[in-house]
Amino acid sequence: MATGCYPGRHGLEGNQMALVEEGRIVVHNAGAASFRQTMRRVTGQTLRVPTLAERLAAFGGQVAYSNVSPGAAYFLDPDHFGTVRHRAGSFAPGGVPLTGDAHLDVSHDLAGDIETARRFCAEVVPVAAARLGILWLANPDLTLHHHALGSPEHLHALKVTDELVAGLVQAVNAHEHKFDTLLLVGSDHGHETIGRSIHVGNWLAANGLEQPVRQGQVGVASQGTSALIYAADEARAAVEALLPKMEREPWAGQILTGKALAATGLAGKTLLAAVDTARHDENNAFGVAGMRWLVEDGEGPPEIGCGHHGGLGPGETRPFLTLIHPEFAPGTVGRATSLVDIAPTILDFLGLPADQMDGKAIAS
Repeated sequence: MATGCYPGRHGLEGNQMALVEEGRIVVHNAGAASFRQTMRRVTGQTLRVPTLAERLAAFGGQVAYSNVSPGAAYFLDPDHFGTVRHRAGSFAPGGVPLTGDAHLDVSHDLAGDIETARRFCAEVVPVAAARLGILWLANPDLTLHHHALGSPEHLHALKVTDELVAGLVQAVNAHEHKFDTLLLVGSDHGHETIGRSIHVGNWLAANGLEQPVRQGQVGVASQGTSALIYAADEARAAVEALLPKMEREPWAGQILTGKALAATGLAGKTLLAAVDTARHDENNAFGVAGMRWLVEDGEGPPEIGCGHHGGLGPGETRPFLTLIHPEFAPGTVGRATSLVDIAPTILDFLGLPADQMDGKAIAS
């Protein structure tokens, strides 16, 4: 969403990803506040392509208010071209820390979302402080990671979030006489229910790759309902030889390699395969269909029965996007669209070039 490009071009491969450090494959949580610095230290840079914040720096700038994970918030603008306000640390252009009332000191929950939205509507919408303002709320995603789809907690989170979006629309409409505003409301993914879990790294170790896994020649980065498998040159043949056996496991759905992997937008020197876990048409306790396997990441026990994402399930891969503008009549877009279309849509509306992007403007 920040670059208009797929991971194979911008370099941030998932919620977890591997870097080669001192000859070892090391898996990192990209949601950590420090991952920008880790990525820069290991690779010499953060993202390989410019973000919207960089492209807009000379044309009015970008400001983002986010209550999601620190890493997700900071990779909207990893090199400090604009302003990012987040509970883990708020920064002005150039990386100048924002403190006191300028900092976004909120909790990581629904109450924090409410305060984040309130401040965005009060501090960003009424003024011409930036050409692009981003409000990124934690819910309903956060709630679904700890509660079942269709549960009272889920429905409450949806209700609160809907009210916050309605408040934002109202705030934008109240200032429509001052600004020509394109409002985009959407999500980055959906959720499906976790019914079972598997530790893919342990499976590889138990099937003859214990030493390569232990020595950092093989690494597994969980994406929730999928996993990325990394392998150094000396271990690639051994991992490839195991993939047919992996395909026969009850937890394995599609295993993508080569051109099939590249077609998803993923690519990397040590990235060998992506495993989408199996999906079953079972209903959860609240009648929501779709049961998935979770790839354990070692960071905590799997929350069976709750929601998750990261794979190719239909509930995960149908996010929504609504474009709101006085000149847009109600309607739908007939072609397939993607998250990478959001950035060029914004630049097109602002009258700025959207060159070197994988996506294309949805409406112009």
